[in-house]
Amino acid sequence: MDITPPGDVRPAFKHDIDVIQKTIDRQFGEGCGESVIPDNHVVLLNKAPALDRMDEVIMDGEVIGTMRYDIGKGWTFLSRMPAARCIVNKATKGIVTTDDGAIKPILSGSNLLAPGVVSTSDDLESGDEVIVICKNGKALASGTARMSGKDLVPGSRGMAVKIRWCDEPKDADKFPETTWDLVIKANSKEMEMKIAASEKFMKTVIEEKQRPAMISFSGGKDSLAVLILSKKAGLDIPLFFIDTGLEFPETIEYVKRTAANHNTELILEYAPREAFKEGLNVFGPPGRDYRWCCKTNKLGPTVRAIMKHFPDGVLSFIGQRRYESESRASKPKVWENPWTPGQIGASPIQNWTALHVWMLIISEKEEYNPWYEKGLDRIGCYLCPASDLAELDIVQESPKYQEWKSYLEEYAEKRGLPEEWIRYGAWRWRRMPQSIHEELDRIGVSIKPDKSVKTSILQNLNLSLQEGISPCTMGFSIEGAFNKPLDIQRTANVLRITGDVELNEEEGWCAVSNVTIFEEGALIAKDKEEKSLKEKVEKIRKIVIKSAECVGCGVCIGKCTQGAIKLNDGKITIGEGCIHCEKCLEPCPALTFNETAYEF
Repeated sequence: MDITPPGDVRPAFKHDIDVIQKTIDRQFGEGCGESVIPDNHVVLLNKAPALDRMDEVIMDGEVIGTMRYDIGKGWTFLSRMPAARCIVNKATKGIVTTDDGAIKPILSGSNLLAPGVVSTSDDLESGDEVIVICKNGKALASGTARMSGKDLVPGSRGMAVKIRWCDEPKDADKFPETTWDLVIKANSKEMEMKIAASEKFMKTVIEEKQRPAMISFSGGKDSLAVLILSKKAGLDIPLFFIDTGLEFPETIEYVKRTAANHNTELILEYAPREAFKEGLNVFGPPGRDYRWCCKTNKLGPTVRAIMKHFPDGVLSFIGQRRYESESRASKPKVWENPWTPGQIGASPIQNWTALHVWMLIISEKEEYNPWYEKGLDRIGCYLCPASDLAELDIVQESPKYQEWKSYLEEYAEKRGLPEEWIRYGAWRWRRMPQSIHEELDRIGVSIKPDKSVKTSILQNLNLSLQEGISPCTMGFSIEGAFNKPLDIQRTANVLRITGDVELNEEEGWCAVSNVTIFEEGALIAKDKEEKSLKEKVEKIRKIVIKSAECVGCGVCIGKCTQGAIKLNDGKITIGEGCIHCEKCLEPCPALTFNETAYEF
């Protein structure tokens, strides 16, 4: 089939089909949707690039149309000729009849001009999707109206319809009913080869790596496929699931049920209950360009769980596929994870499409996450900023998302942000793309804050330095100040990362490596060389921020070879065993998502 790359095709479930049919009915009249997609036909969807969301609709071996989600408007069905031929049989609106003299120019690639229009409905508006028919009632083309029905009067001029698809007028094709049993039978040889190769891969990697194995189980289709493959290969591998605190309740229940149904051990770990709340207090809402939540609520707990259950390392089978994204397309099938020491990742389905995965699940009659039936094509956190507006529309029904929406409303009110900032998903970016700005401008929506609202926004901890570096008896010095007071005892503890620390609680200061920090935020640093002084101050800045804005994710715990880092009351503390190797300094969400380094 001629589909948009990468071609990661998936099934359309009942919810998806209902949305498509209702959208077609809204545009062209009652019954048109069922005429396009009758019962007992396998329907597939293929995600295509779009400003928000777009899916090619595939049936009977070809793309019959496209579902596009527009900001501020919702779903629109863009009909191709197979669907157009079905629609005209039931349509009561959205139809433009053309003169016979316009047929040849349209088939040659021209748009339909106003003089070539014979008739149309009065309720037709510019921008509507339309089907162009000949006088005999057969579909000739589909496209977008550029003039309203009221404007298309005798003698009018201009482009009436921007043609998108066209073909010789003919009746709709009739195809026999199809079922998933037929699909699976037709692809049985392909699936047998895929399954055999994946089973062999899993056994080979286990033998080569000689370490305990687990399946990183997310509750989604891809990790389910890995579980199925492990069972078919005769392997008994535990499932490993991190409850980030941001999961759908249905996902958690499904994960537990799946482990029980397969009589498989489930290693279930939890992110600290306050980790996300603390992160919100420090960083604000996560964004596509600001994904601190992945570090605090997933990466940190994963590191700690692996250290707890697999202290000597682990081979983690992961449902990663190259068709999912450009970054995953470039990854090998086996890799060492730089973020989680001791973990080797391996993907048995790296070269599988979503359709391969679903054929395996359906053929094995496996239960899958119920959110797929509700319209989601991927399973993740209920508030994931990577979600498009179409997905956020679906998860609105979740009580968990309503809690998140309440937080966004409170956040927006404190900052003078309009309700549209939430409605149109502008919260999903720290710096919104220009294309989204332009689309909001096009539909007349402003998300600019009301500057008359006095805000009391908590800022990230930053260090400002005096202009330049001054000579001193030791060589050079830098003076500066953090923009907030510091907990000097906690600051001194975390500064152990870089060396032996002197603390004077009574006077309110601590010092390490000729850098003195005061509880009111002042900093004085000295060094013999100017370059090393700058490097030292930058390192101290990071450690102070790490101390003050720690959200207890625990990522750094996995970096400590001495076991000197512990979590106490949701924040890290550095014990006496620290050897000042500084390996634990990064990665750290507090540093990654703190907006600036120091400022002169």
